[in-house]
Amino acid sequence: MGSINASVDFSTRDEGRIALIVMDNPPVNALKHELRAGLVAALAKAAADAAVQAVVLTGTGRFFSAGADITEFGQPRRAPSLIDVIVELDAMTKPVIAAVNGQALGGGCELALGCHWRLAAASARLGLPEIKLGLLPGAGGTQRLPRLAGVARAVEIILSGNPVSAARALADGIVDAVPEGDLLEAALAFARQAVAAGRPLRRARDVTDKIEAARADPKIFETAAAPFLRRARGEQAPQSCARAVRGAFELPFEEGQKQELALFLELLQGEQSRARRHVFFAEREAQKIPDMPAGVQPKPIARAVVVGAGTMGGGIAMCFANVGIPVTIVETEQAALDRGMARIADNYRTTIARGNLTQAEMDKRMAALTPSLDFARVAEGDIVIEAVFEEMGLKQKLFGDLDRVAKPGALLATNTSTLDVDVIARSTARPADVVGMHFFSPANVMKLLEVVRGKATSHEALATAMAVGKRIGKIVAVSGVCDGFIGNRMLARRSTESERLLLEGALPQDVDAVVYDFGFPMGPFAMGDLAGLDVGWRIRKGRGITAAISDALCEAGRFGQKTGAGYYRYDGRTPTPDPEVERIILEAAARAGITRRAISREEILERMVYPMINEGARILDEGIAMRPSDIDVVWIYGYGWPAWRGGPMWYADSVGLRVIRDRLAAYAERSGDASLRPAALLERLVAEGRDFASLATGKTGT
Repeated sequence: MGSINASVDFSTRDEGRIALIVMDNPPVNALKHELRAGLVAALAKAAADAAVQAVVLTGTGRFFSAGADITEFGQPRRAPSLIDVIVELDAMTKPVIAAVNGQALGGGCELALGCHWRLAAASARLGLPEIKLGLLPGAGGTQRLPRLAGVARAVEIILSGNPVSAARALADGIVDAVPEGDLLEAALAFARQAVAAGRPLRRARDVTDKIEAARADPKIFETAAAPFLRRARGEQAPQSCARAVRGAFELPFEEGQKQELALFLELLQGEQSRARRHVFFAEREAQKIPDMPAGVQPKPIARAVVVGAGTMGGGIAMCFANVGIPVTIVETEQAALDRGMARIADNYRTTIARGNLTQAEMDKRMAALTPSLDFARVAEGDIVIEAVFEEMGLKQKLFGDLDRVAKPGALLATNTSTLDVDVIARSTARPADVVGMHFFSPANVMKLLEVVRGKATSHEALATAMAVGKRIGKIVAVSGVCDGFIGNRMLARRSTESERLLLEGALPQDVDAVVYDFGFPMGPFAMGDLAGLDVGWRIRKGRGITAAISDALCEAGRFGQKTGAGYYRYDGRTPTPDPEVERIILEAAARAGITRRAISREEILERMVYPMINEGARILDEGIAMRPSDIDVVWIYGYGWPAWRGGPMWYADSVGLRVIRDRLAAYAERSGDASLRPAALLERLVAEGRDFASLATGKTGT
């Protein structure tokens, strides 16, 4: 490879009549400057060669092209840009056929759209996921896709950011064929036929039949865009994407593309896209363990065992069944086992009803699940995950039993959300094989997996837990051992402030509105009602902790949505502010001798966020988290922190650590709560003029 340059190869077929241009920039054929320059040179060579009658463009490996090289973002723009490359495609007077051999994403998809025809392998996927980086397609994607697929379909693809299969792309009109057999040979044959038939070149920019309906009735566009824009809530990229797609049917192509580029550059320079790009790299950085010796390999996992068939255990079992890993679910009572299996089946049926699963796929997944009352079946598992009640004595006894029954070398994982993994590990004679795997509820839906590394956890066990998490589709972040690990330890600070805000003058709907408007899916009180207030009440009682208002609600039988009343009253799932809750709050404040006052939205937001950031600083200082970005990953994928705000530690840097330090100090002085005093690390960073992003990686679990 590499006859044009190191990233682009040029050769000819059919005695020089067809030029074959191959992109070769492993691993994903990212469109870095060298590749773009090579494409322009290769197209010029094909155009200048009188013998060449057609061009086939393809990629190597599993990618046609995954799009832009993100590391170039924020750097001075270097010609040729991707737009320049596609301009050269538009200028070609010879047919150019894209042979989409694998993933064609972002700029890679736009490159394919710039060709005259597209053939795709059956395994190929095409998409424009720029919105997930807080951007929009900036090389004509918002203008060409509506012309090929129609405005409503283009809105769905661009504003969701989700790729489509080759078969769906064919049905949508995005590709022209999905040939069986060898893709390259099919593309060469297509090129020969196009030349022989003298087929007019089909430039997507000139196609208008599929946008005429939206020109006549813009409600087609508005109806398609509305659900995506409703969910945006302060996020700029969806609004800009929608505006760019509207330009595809309201403006001439050149003006629409000019508007698209202006919107792209505005987003690229904005804080939201920088935050989104931070999250992109943070996910990948979270997989790196600084002290992991080279050559450590995860153990193979052929079968899993889950102990406990409750809501969490069933969800964890589904994670394995969903990717084809056989899993045995072990319970102590038949009724509990039957309820668990019924719940799993109901979850799958719901997914079918939503159109996201077929009956055949459900049957296959259910067949991968083996319910059992025989604890000896634990010996079958290469990984055993306990999902029993959150009580230390119970977990210690269970791990002692697992130690006696599980096969040598099996990974023994606890799903505890708060308890000491080291204490649990000491219940076995093999603590090196014990790790925490904290799934988030519902486990079959939530993306985060918090892997908790105990003091004795071996590198091999840690590598295995992380590999399993990736295999079952989770975003993995590693935590050391402490009460609550990363996420719940920080959440506890928010919970304390939530209760305090109610006593001091706010109502649940006031706090929830601020948190919701910040970008969370729901506020802390609505979330508590959804999860069930009795769960936290039970844990608090076990620890001798009180929470005046929440305890009073629970004592009144108000456990949240499941009882029709909690912090709110419920008609179905719709929350309504309840005067009875206000009465309980006022009485609790009077008993505590607190004079309630009006509390501003600004103060509510600061007290919901800054104490968590402060605790995050302590977590970093103690080595519980390896990197600030790991904390951001935990909160985005486990607790609903808006990705376009980058996570709590990224957000802290954007606000300014000095501001946060000073506000925390003021709140600590007013409340007398020592936990609100600025963390030592926060004080040091302010004194040194540094931010969280400046911190070097460290170690956890030691």
